[in-house]
Amino acid sequence: MKTSEVGIDIPEVMGSLPNAVVARHLTAGILSGHEALPRLTLRKAAVPLSEDEMRWRTAPIRALADEAMRRFQELRTPRARAAADGWFAPRLHATLRMTRAEAADPGLWNFLALIVAPDYVIWRHKGVKGTAASRFSGRHYDQSFARLWWAAELFRNGRDYRTVELACRAQDVLNSTMRLDVIDHRPTALAFIKVLQPMLIERSSGHSDLVNALSPAVNAAGSTLLYDVLAPDEPTDDDALRLWIEESAEVPAVHWDRLPAGPDDGAVSDAAIARLTPLFEQLLTEAPKRKRPKKAKSIDE
Repeated sequence: MKTSEVGIDIPEVMGSLPNAVVARHLTAGILSGHEALPRLTLRKAAVPLSEDEMRWRTAPIRALADEAMRRFQELRTPRARAAADGWFAPRLHATLRMTRAEAADPGLWNFLALIVAPDYVIWRHKGVKGTAASRFSGRHYDQSFARLWWAAELFRNGRDYRTVELACRAQDVLNSTMRLDVIDHRPTALAFIKVLQPMLIERSSGHSDLVNALSPAVNAAGSTLLYDVLAPDEPTDDDALRLWIEESAEVPAVHWDRLPAGPDDGAVSDAAIARLTPLFEQLLTEAPKRKRPKKAKSIDE
């Protein structure tokens, strides 16, 4: 048994916590912060993962959560604390090494959010009305930890996580764009970020409207233009991914002040991205910019 910096006892090995169990215990009182999670009950209901694989150790994930809260502790609101996502996402992905099939298990993310680092979920997402249940247990683009891992998986370019940092600068990319099936196509995801790159680098105040204009346009056009025909994506190297996962038992913890390296399973060609970029630029030019009134903006970014 390990104890986190804030005195939370956590199991040494991760597990899978079923959605049905979470639904029984994630009450309105807990979400509002007036009740404590029944963590012992939840731990008993979880199915532990293999103790023989170092990648399932909880301590490195807990350390990342603690460091994120320390680094961004001066930021007082969920909207401001969104800055933590770009730091956390690539490091979570490089620490929690697994296949997409393994990452599709919601029980794993439930375990992280309710047993390993529930305080991080509240710190990052709590608004004036509490914390949304979907941040503890929800879809891959909602759940607090799943959204970060999948953002890194969908927007990395092979070993390179720099495009992940860019994607995480716009919460609408995580909240809206990641819902789109076309983003599973790697050249589409990277061309999408390339079109928005100047605004994301400058942190332009209007980037949210641009993301919300481009996302549906790209999705609608993709249903007929078939991006995988326009810009074929080379198959990823499954052996390289498997080797990267196996190396998790030997590599040191990720560096906190420089980006880690992802799996060397193949980068997307510049040519494939270049084929889609002009099209997406045209779609952005033609798409209506849907400005959101202040009252409609989420209090839980």
